[in-house]
Amino acid sequence: MRQMRFLLLTLLGFVGLIVTSCIEDDFTTSSSDILSFSTDTLSFDTVFTDLGTPTARLKVYNRAKKSVNISSVTLREPSSRFAINVDGQSGTSFHDVEIRGEDSIFVFVECLLPPSPDNAPLLTSDAIVFMTNGVRQEVELEAWGRNVTRLRDARITSDTRFTAERPIVVFDSLIVEKGARLTIDPGVQLLFHDKASLTVRGTLEAVGAPGRMIDMRGDRLDNVLPDVGYDILAGQWEGIDIAPGSFGNRMEYVDMRSTVHGLRVDSCADLSREKLVLVNSWLHNSQQSALSVRYARVSAYGCCFSEAAGHVVELYGGSHDFIQCTFSNYYLFAAPWQSIVGLYHLLPGSDMSDQPLMSAGFDNCIIYGMSTDINEPDLSGSQVFMRNVLLRSEGKDDDNFINCLWNADPLFYTVREDYLFNYRVRPDSPAIGAGNPTWVQAFFRYDMDGVDRLSEGSPTLGAYQYVPPKEE
Repeated sequence: MRQMRFLLLTLLGFVGLIVTSCIEDDFTTSSSDILSFSTDTLSFDTVFTDLGTPTARLKVYNRAKKSVNISSVTLREPSSRFAINVDGQSGTSFHDVEIRGEDSIFVFVECLLPPSPDNAPLLTSDAIVFMTNGVRQEVELEAWGRNVTRLRDARITSDTRFTAERPIVVFDSLIVEKGARLTIDPGVQLLFHDKASLTVRGTLEAVGAPGRMIDMRGDRLDNVLPDVGYDILAGQWEGIDIAPGSFGNRMEYVDMRSTVHGLRVDSCADLSREKLVLVNSWLHNSQQSALSVRYARVSAYGCCFSEAAGHVVELYGGSHDFIQCTFSNYYLFAAPWQSIVGLYHLLPGSDMSDQPLMSAGFDNCIIYGMSTDINEPDLSGSQVFMRNVLLRSEGKDDDNFINCLWNADPLFYTVREDYLFNYRVRPDSPAIGAGNPTWVQAFFRYDMDGVDRLSEGSPTLGAYQYVPPKEE
């Protein structure tokens, strides 16, 4: 019995030596077993000074079969503007970081930049230095910092102009009070933080130019996926509200996107004055509607309305002209269940019958997307007319539908699955040359790209004039 016990203890001792030897041998000390990285340069998109960046992620791989011991992980610059977190631990210097064989860890990186002396973007760079088995490896870090103007609970009480010298970041709310006018110059970036909004009680005049559109979007400028920006995410800021007492507003060459409720024009029931004119603008990517109007006079020329969880454009009564506009819906985060264009209160006896019935013209337009085009397929007896409009629905012309293209596909370049939303048309599109030139007026003869709608005689339907590809 004693001999058996001795043999058992001896055997366990040998097993322990073998296990210990295996554990020690599991770490490679070869200088050829080095690290691999998900990228050799970790770049941040434009960083707003004093606001800090979103967190970027670097993946560090050990391709060897055995574990490696990273003797040190440090930032190259002692007074770095970058901060790192290695495998769940924050700091500036790390030692003896282990990665198992054929495994990986994450390094998270942030950056906080001070204001720069001028408005030009300023490059800040550094590197993460890894020492493994005597081998030095570096991953470059770079961030372009830019000064911004910050507005918190801002109220505009007198005439004010926003210029394009710096991006403007709105926190909470921006309110244009009654009697005041806010003028926004071409090229202005008006960026809204989470839950921020713009309310217009006075007058808004946001007039951009071809190649210098006014940007109205959320303040996240980084990517949500590789090569895919946060623009694809709706609901990053609330949107714009034009109050009942506000008239004479104008938005031209404006790209407004990624909102909760889009652009809402409140009821005033006064159709004698223009409430809002939209020219060559793109309103898109809203959790509700891109444009919602109640009993007001609103017109749009050369505009694109797209991507919304509800109607892309929703109109209740009022007076409207939509000429050379594109209405489409390939909303990314849900299957659109409402029609692209919602038309309400067209005939006597409709809800809210004490409000003015709708009077509207849709001319040289495209209404096409994943859902039905309009909620009222029969416009008989109303003062709503669609002339030279491409529609997804099957139907035929009558007194309200005139020279329309029925059950037609405009052949957009949009590919929803690839996050590509481009409402220009392909060379075989039936929309090319299908417009009536008499509807084109001088102030929107040129589209958002600066292309002449009448260069080929008859215009292309929708917001974008077709441009033949250049021959090579």
